[in-house]
Amino acid sequence: MVTSVQAEEIKVNDALAAAVTSDFRTESNKLRDSARHPAETLAFFDIKADQTVIELWPGGGWYAEILAPYLAKNGQYVAANFETKPAEDNRQTEYYKSAGVKFEKWVADNKASVGNVQFVTLSPPEKFNLGKDNSADHVLTFRNLHNWAMKGQLEGVFNAAYAVLKDGGTFGVVEHRANVGMAAESGYMEQNQMVELARKSGFELLASSEVNANTKDTKDYPKGVWTLPPRLAMGDEDKQKYLDIGESDRMTLKFIKKAK
Repeated sequence: MVTSVQAEEIKVNDALAAAVTSDFRTESNKLRDSARHPAETLAFFDIKADQTVIELWPGGGWYAEILAPYLAKNGQYVAANFETKPAEDNRQTEYYKSAGVKFEKWVADNKASVGNVQFVTLSPPEKFNLGKDNSADHVLTFRNLHNWAMKGQLEGVFNAAYAVLKDGGTFGVVEHRANVGMAAESGYMEQNQMVELARKSGFELLASSEVNANTKDTKDYPKGVWTLPPRLAMGDEDKQKYLDIGESDRMTLKFIKKAK
């Protein structure tokens, strides 16, 4: 039976709470805590300070700013980063390269706080390997599934997460939650479809949480999920309306790797 965990049921340990409230975090990132609920989300995923945690496509480092210091002393933070040495140059590869190099620099500049961060490259369809099989306690992904789905790469990512996890390890997913029938190009994904895909890869849904839900999100916007904050893709047009809605309605799912 799948457990549905309410926000008030989630217990945040002291070390994780300290990482979330730390002065190391930028104020602009902290401003989004009320929408992203990092302490409760990571506690729901049962992230302990002495574990190995792989974050898929950390992007600008919003969660890395919490996870890397939290894991620095006794655990291991692994960034499955963008490709920083692309085989060809185009608009997309340049974007990924720029973001990936920027993240690497952030890690280097903050080594005293983030510790010995390890890197792997996640660049579907060429590079799916996330590390040695059965080596990680957790794999986490935040609002990335639609990117891989739009290119037919999502199943490969799920399979890679399964391979790198230890038996009993967990795959934590946060993603914009679609209404039935919405396309991945909207930025939203159907929760039931994600659960089925994870099962196909060998996972079992252990628990779900509504900690990142937003009932105000009607999901019918001119520019998909990017219409909402923080992107606000419509600019000043109806800006206050979208600010009042807030960030997207999100599924928060915890899958477990069961031994085959």
